[in-house]
Amino acid sequence: MKWMCLLFLCSVVSAGAVDKSFYVYIGTYTKNLSKGIYVVRFDASTGVLSKPELAAETTNPSFVAIRPCRNYIYAVGEIAQFDGKKTGAVSAFKIDKVTGKLTLLNQAESRGAGPCHVSVDKTGKYVLVANYSAGSAAVIAIKEDGSLGESTAFVQHEGSGPDEKRQKGPHAHSINLSADNRFAFVADLGLDKMMVYKFDQAKGTLVPNETPFANVQPGGGPRHFAFHPCNKYAYVINEMANTISAFSYDAATGTLKELQTVPTLPADFGEKNTTAEVVVHSSGKFVYGSNRGHNSIAVFSIDQSTGKLTFVEHVSSKGKSPRNFCVDPTGNWMIIANQDSNNILVYKIDTDTGKLTPTGQEYEVGMPVCVRFMPVE
Repeated sequence: MKWMCLLFLCSVVSAGAVDKSFYVYIGTYTKNLSKGIYVVRFDASTGVLSKPELAAETTNPSFVAIRPCRNYIYAVGEIAQFDGKKTGAVSAFKIDKVTGKLTLLNQAESRGAGPCHVSVDKTGKYVLVANYSAGSAAVIAIKEDGSLGESTAFVQHEGSGPDEKRQKGPHAHSINLSADNRFAFVADLGLDKMMVYKFDQAKGTLVPNETPFANVQPGGGPRHFAFHPCNKYAYVINEMANTISAFSYDAATGTLKELQTVPTLPADFGEKNTTAEVVVHSSGKFVYGSNRGHNSIAVFSIDQSTGKLTFVEHVSSKGKSPRNFCVDPTGNWMIIANQDSNNILVYKIDTDTGKLTPTGQEYEVGMPVCVRFMPVE
């Protein structure tokens, strides 16, 4: 199994090294400087980023996901009302592969208030969305022309957590699919649970798994989730407890088992902080997590035989509230989006140690909250 894991990692890195030019799409909140989704060109051979341009004007496209065919992009709209209902929206856009600009195809309701995360299944047939305020998740079919069709699934979470201020009810914060497209994982901040659903890629339905959830620490507030490329481990960043939990993963049954929980902050940091994003490097050697307050990226190495984490370093995000960040497909660079200082920056990744070094590449983007790469064809 270990040999197969290493072989898989080599194939991932080799495949990623082919593409050197990328569009980078940036989701934002449109409260001040921003007007919607922005796009930049990124040269992975040099680490040079172009000046951001508006790709599509739309309201609060806080999270975006690209269809596997790379022709369409989907964005949640964190709005109070859509089509006369108290629900957010999901928008479908066609990608102009020459310019990177986007054309709106249509919109659909997210089936709940406060949509905050979106993903596309491996077949490119369905969009999955997590509704934070409503504590729910939904699946929406994608039509042949890339536009959004009818909703094929809806799940409403129930319950609460120990923090009376932030966990009075469920808060679905992200939704991710397993590599084989068989299971959907919803991090619910309000319940301190990783909810697990069987996903039917033929029908687009969600059904609770035989083991329907995995617990995180009480009051932890699980937010985002990332698989190790070997498909044996997974990592959850806990927004409220400022920790990352490592899990073993049984791909046959969709079961998570906690291995370890580690802090993302220095022991002597006593100010307010919440975590945001967690990313596993494509080599499978490192995990990164963002701290909003400490304003840093926490870097950890991964023990390949156990999946457990060892702290490496904290690196300043050179801004306020690093809401999101993403490692480029070559594994050599990271782009960090600082929501409250309205800037994005490029860092060089040491692929031997996982350490980060700022390159000096920095641009203004109003309230950036999501970063996604797509190869330029």
